[in-house]
Amino acid sequence: MLSVNIGPLALSLGQALLMGAFLIALIVGAIMGHKERIPIAGPLSDIFLAAMAAARIGFVIRYFEHYQDDLVGIIDIRDGGFEMVAGIVGALAMVAWKLWRHPPIRRALGSAAAAGLLTWGSVTLLVNLMESQARAVPDVALAHLNNRPASLAEIADNKPMVVNLWASWCPPCIREMPILQKAQQNNPDITFVFVNQGEQPETIQQFLQQYELSLDNVLTDTSAMMGRTTGSHALPTTLFYDAQGRQVDAHLGELSAASLAHNLERFDR
Repeated sequence: MLSVNIGPLALSLGQALLMGAFLIALIVGAIMGHKERIPIAGPLSDIFLAAMAAARIGFVIRYFEHYQDDLVGIIDIRDGGFEMVAGIVGALAMVAWKLWRHPPIRRALGSAAAAGLLTWGSVTLLVNLMESQARAVPDVALAHLNNRPASLAEIADNKPMVVNLWASWCPPCIREMPILQKAQQNNPDITFVFVNQGEQPETIQQFLQQYELSLDNVLTDTSAMMGRTTGSHALPTTLFYDAQGRQVDAHLGELSAASLAHNLERFDR
């Protein structure tokens, strides 16, 4: 499962786990704070925001070369660019600051922060262990634009593979296409595949001509089976498979040049 639907909102599994851990921290903080008549929600929110800011700053510093021509993109967090280690350091630093500056809240805040961190860490580790044993290139019936049958395993040809699920009506899909096209040109040792979800070949060809895109391996999936098979409930979704056909990463939402570079580092080339 790559995403979780909450009403009309689709969250990546990582985002959902993070929000769940924050909710656990709020619940524990409310219970502990109620006993001691101390509000904890505010300090917990400060810690959460500090973690997010530190994670973003860490990511931007690491991949700054990809933001040099698009400085506005630094604050566009839709690309999902966050550095986990920097975020944990930011959270722990804010926890230490709060505990030092406000002794009365130490017990309640410490318990809440520990509960949230342990929940996030343990569930994330468990999910990764479970999925690492089951994620492989899906055997879904696809076709080229000329209706010739295609399979991802054959197209991969024993190379690392990036599979982008997209549709012509999806604005984030349109915005990320030039980035993926450039990456395809610059990485001949990686197979890029563009699997359209639910549209006919004529619509896809018109889209490629309209935006002057030159993409290899554009496939049709008129029944949108690929999204259901991989557990993706939103577009765009990009899947990353190593040369052995194992899924090593997934990205829900729009890719930036920086977030794509981050995901491509998972390949051992």
